[in-house]
Amino acid sequence: MLVPMTPIIHATSPAEFLTVVPRLLGFVPQRSVVLVPFRRGRSRGALRLDLPPDDDRADEIAATMMGLVCRVPEADGCAIVVYGETDAPARALVAGIERRAEACGVVIVEALWVADRRWGSYATSDAGSVPSAGDLPPGLGDVAAPEANQFAGADLVPLDAARSDAVEGACTALDAAIRALVLSDAAHPPADAARIDPRAFAAACLLDDLPAFVERLLSTDAATLEPFEIAAAAWALGRPSLRDIALICWIDGIDAGDEAAHAQARWEDGDEYPSEIAMRLWGEGARPSPERLGRALLLARHVASAVPASQRPGPLAVAAWFSWALGRSTHADLFAQQATAIEPEHGLAEIVRSFVGAGHLPDWAFRLDEPGR
Repeated sequence: MLVPMTPIIHATSPAEFLTVVPRLLGFVPQRSVVLVPFRRGRSRGALRLDLPPDDDRADEIAATMMGLVCRVPEADGCAIVVYGETDAPARALVAGIERRAEACGVVIVEALWVADRRWGSYATSDAGSVPSAGDLPPGLGDVAAPEANQFAGADLVPLDAARSDAVEGACTALDAAIRALVLSDAAHPPADAARIDPRAFAAACLLDDLPAFVERLLSTDAATLEPFEIAAAAWALGRPSLRDIALICWIDGIDAGDEAAHAQARWEDGDEYPSEIAMRLWGEGARPSPERLGRALLLARHVASAVPASQRPGPLAVAAWFSWALGRSTHADLFAQQATAIEPEHGLAEIVRSFVGAGHLPDWAFRLDEPGR
């Protein structure tokens, strides 16, 4: 996970620095290695990675971690904070990071560990208790102290039974309406068409202009969506060709969504799919608006929460992708795991899990100075 650090905060001691890290990450790390890159004395973000279970691959993992730091433009320093359950955990890993940093010309500013409320330094005998909320460095007083760990926010949204039942009924009716539309025409309507809720046919029509539909969803509070809107969104996100159009639209806007829709139609007619569109899904190109990505994540998470389990893999995988796009690899993997638990070979979920397993983040996650569009 890579999180931009925007406030200017002056920490004058290791203990003060340790009060900064969880607040700027937005959570309290558990069993984690946090790397804070610096450029000319200013922090450039924070990278959180899982603490390896042992030291068997310490050098290899250290190389991967320092490689991520070096992707931050002009990074010339780095602080290391290891959150574990024992004093000075993963010493071999920290030593490996320090060696790799020296080879890369990156200065290790601090190398610290935290266990429970204790902290210590790998380089000196400095140690003590992590300061309380009242002992904050200047500039941090308005930043709330987080209570949750890095896993918070990767679960489904609790919904009341009545809303869940309404969405399930809408999903069933929409599926029947689409099958009726595909398998019949105006001259030969299906015998049971009269029994299909008319709202289902109206929802099916929303998919005729998918970019317009999903762009409207993005500007709507997910909690206020109508059951048939949720059903239509889930139906689209459950089909790769439509899902990718929605993804591109939510990344870059409705015009990009229209281009993706036209590209998909041409590809189905035998043309080559444009590489510049495909590469966006691999995290390449200009940095998207984090605000748009965040709204898309909330929307996908709400849709996944509302629909029956059998229809969740699509929106769960989309939630995984947007978590990954925001640099939240922990959440991305958890959403993808939920998707593959239902559909073991779900393509997008498996791709996201491969990204996370390889430590691959979108290229734009490292360009913190580039404004999101």
